[in-house]
Amino acid sequence: MYRPGHYGVALLAYAPIAFILLVLGFRELAIAGGVGAVVLAMVPDYDQRVPGITHRGPTHTVWFAALVGSVLGVGGGLVGSSQGVLAAAGLAVFAFLVGTVVILSHIAADALTPAGVRPFTPIRTRRYTYDLTKAKNPIANYGLLGLGVLVSALVLVAGSGLGEYLSHL
Repeated sequence: MYRPGHYGVALLAYAPIAFILLVLGFRELAIAGGVGAVVLAMVPDYDQRVPGITHRGPTHTVWFAALVGSVLGVGGGLVGSSQGVLAAAGLAVFAFLVGTVVILSHIAADALTPAGVRPFTPIRTRRYTYDLTKAKNPIANYGLLGLGVLVSALVLVAGSGLGEYLSHL
């Protein structure tokens, strides 16, 4: 997929996390996570800028997703540490989830294309593809972007509304 498709799929993958945060009253964190999802959406494709690394190679694996999530989790824990152990643990888990889920969403979006992905390399080299659309298909890319934005808007409204309702009980 191209950039718009990856942005849309990242927003879709992040939507359940955002919904939970909004219901719990963490609006700013939910929005920050959405921004983070868009920022991270293209990280696996940085492999195209590094000599010697094949496109859809190591950066398109579950191992890379776990690595990105772990690095962000440590960062989140460090940021939250000034607010106490609970805040550090909460931000660590949040950052780990966002990083891991967004990288996995990128891999899933690339699986929609005929080229597919090998997400378990080097343990398992099987290629996974749904062969639904070419990566450059503008209808698929902008359709996914539109869907991601629409679902994000619905989550913002529904999650905030439910969170407000529950806070008055």
